[in-house]
Amino acid sequence: MTAETITADASGTFKLGDLPVHRIGFGAMRLTGSAAFHLGTVSDRARSIAVLRRAVELGVNHIDTAAFYFSSLRSANELINTALAPYADDLVIATKVGPFRDCSGEWGASARPDQLRGHVEENLRQLGRDHLDLVYLRRMNQDSIAEHFGALAELREAGLVRHLGISAIQPRHLTEALEIAPVVSVQNRYALDAPDPRADELVRMCGERGIAFVPYFAVAGTGGERGAAGTRNDDEILAVARAHGVSPAQIRTVWTLHQGPHVLAIPGTGNPDHLTENVAAGALRLSQEELERLNALHTQAV
Repeated sequence: MTAETITADASGTFKLGDLPVHRIGFGAMRLTGSAAFHLGTVSDRARSIAVLRRAVELGVNHIDTAAFYFSSLRSANELINTALAPYADDLVIATKVGPFRDCSGEWGASARPDQLRGHVEENLRQLGRDHLDLVYLRRMNQDSIAEHFGALAELREAGLVRHLGISAIQPRHLTEALEIAPVVSVQNRYALDAPDPRADELVRMCGERGIAFVPYFAVAGTGGERGAAGTRNDDEILAVARAHGVSPAQIRTVWTLHQGPHVLAIPGTGNPDHLTENVAAGALRLSQEELERLNALHTQAV
């Protein structure tokens, strides 16, 4: 079996509510350019569309996007709509609301609770859908998310949203949200070389409750949205990668999946070769000794 023939089902399956998805998904942020948002060079539209179609051919059935994923000439949602509509019945598209960027790309104030319906409707319009499979409330430093999450729960009751998630939270926010409505997924920053005890606690809490944990910047690591994926690699990561004959980015991804059956991965790319590598990472298996070495790296102070 070669990387080109490995499909996303090799990573296993987990349910987002009642929606089964392969544990290797696809993050749409990098579709619009060489770096996130208005940074970097604008992507080639045809290549981005080809990457999306190839992802689905490789069995990816979980795509993570947002209306605020756009560059000067590209919109992730528009690319997804063009490439994949009419959508396959098993394709789950997750989006996020809360943050706001104006048409020039500048960040504005985060949405008030009464503005979230507009955010949801904008995603519906861009994606060409009558409902959204999964919507995350992306917390923007609010001390409490009750009002905002409550507003999304009302949209779920109205049928505009099927399932709810929360993003960029602290553990106490998960408890707060669960008192209002079911949460099927938590999306937080989490990476092998970015130790964060609160993120580790969320991984544990989600596992105990049967909630998916979907980390972002898991491959970019400490670089985040402004850095190139996988450019900073510890000797341990490089050694494990060499042992398996794969890239450090693939080791970062497979380490993420090894953190629990409820942990999903959404590596993003606009490069078809990187896409194949990302999907193939779902078939890798770490030995217990390798996992312990990488876990030790994760718990070290930076």
